[in-house]
Amino acid sequence: MASPSELATERSHSKPLGIRFWEYIKKAKLSYKSHQAVVLIVTFFAYTTYHATRKTTSIVKSALDPQSSAAGLKFPWRITYLSSPAETQRRSWVLGDGWAPFNGSDGTALLGQLDVAFLAVYAIGMYFSGHLGDRMNLRIFLTVGMIGTGLFTSLFGVGYWANIHSFYYFLIVQMIAGLFQSSGWPSVVAVVGNWFGKKKRGLIMGIWNAHTSIGNITGSLIASTLLSYGWGWSFVVPGLLIAFMGILVCLLLPVSPESVGADRQEEEDDAVDSPKKKREGVAEPLLGSHTEMKEIAVGFIEAWRIPGVAPFAFCLFFAKLVAYTFLYWLPYYIGHTAGNLSTFFDVGGVLGGILAGHISDRLDARAITAATFIRFGNT
Repeated sequence: MASPSELATERSHSKPLGIRFWEYIKKAKLSYKSHQAVVLIVTFFAYTTYHATRKTTSIVKSALDPQSSAAGLKFPWRITYLSSPAETQRRSWVLGDGWAPFNGSDGTALLGQLDVAFLAVYAIGMYFSGHLGDRMNLRIFLTVGMIGTGLFTSLFGVGYWANIHSFYYFLIVQMIAGLFQSSGWPSVVAVVGNWFGKKKRGLIMGIWNAHTSIGNITGSLIASTLLSYGWGWSFVVPGLLIAFMGILVCLLLPVSPESVGADRQEEEDDAVDSPKKKREGVAEPLLGSHTEMKEIAVGFIEAWRIPGVAPFAFCLFFAKLVAYTFLYWLPYYIGHTAGNLSTFFDVGGVLGGILAGHISDRLDARAITAATFIRFGNT
């Protein structure tokens, strides 16, 4: 069994370099609340960049396929996109030209296939990412996922300068990007759950979860602004942004109180004088309060047996069904000249998420709140 001094040394080495530098400058250890603030800010901007890179495809669609006919939907697997007329593959691209193979009669179907491939790999990857995240350092895992996402998002844009017109190139790049994207959500939720208790967790998660909509808005604005300079920039810039944010995650993100030697007792002591402590469960973290429990990875079947998992999973399924329809296709049907109009959907998402979190805290009825918002959101 390791001695206290050995444990302290191990924790010191596991601290992110940025946290160690901060403590060195400050000449004192960071407080528990300071760590919590770092976790909220870093994970917020980390997942914001995930969604910013995910959103660019929907904005660029109208530039890749500016004049597709509805008939394209009838030919989902045409092979003619491997070669296109020379005049459509010119290097001097201007907005409105389209881009082979997506500017043909089956362009809409090909773009839809990219979305299906991305989301299929993303969904499968989410399952394995959860398992890997339970067994790895989440800070390193998240960093690799973000840099990988940035790399393959940028490679999609590189097709513009490399004059690539092979559908399979874009398909494979999107699939690998989807695999790296799947590292994001399980990781940031696990890290936030390690640091925050149940007190006002609805409001905290409502505000924090605004990263999804903020990311969509940011991605839309970046992609639409850069589109006139060449559609490749709409992918490369968000790709570089998430890679840079991945480096910051590696430098700053404390995975759990135990990993950095933070004293959880500080939070408990701050709440001692509160008469609502027991009722609100101030000190109990979202994902459990015992370190031993965190070492146990829950299997797929066991996870479904946890009370509440199945109904909330189906609830999220239908919510995402609507959200991703808007995410991927609303800007396309509005057209690139009015693509920014689709950001109003995400503005509503920010306000609605915060409002739902506040209401769920006040009523202590999270399931009813979620069901109500989904019901009226789909009306």
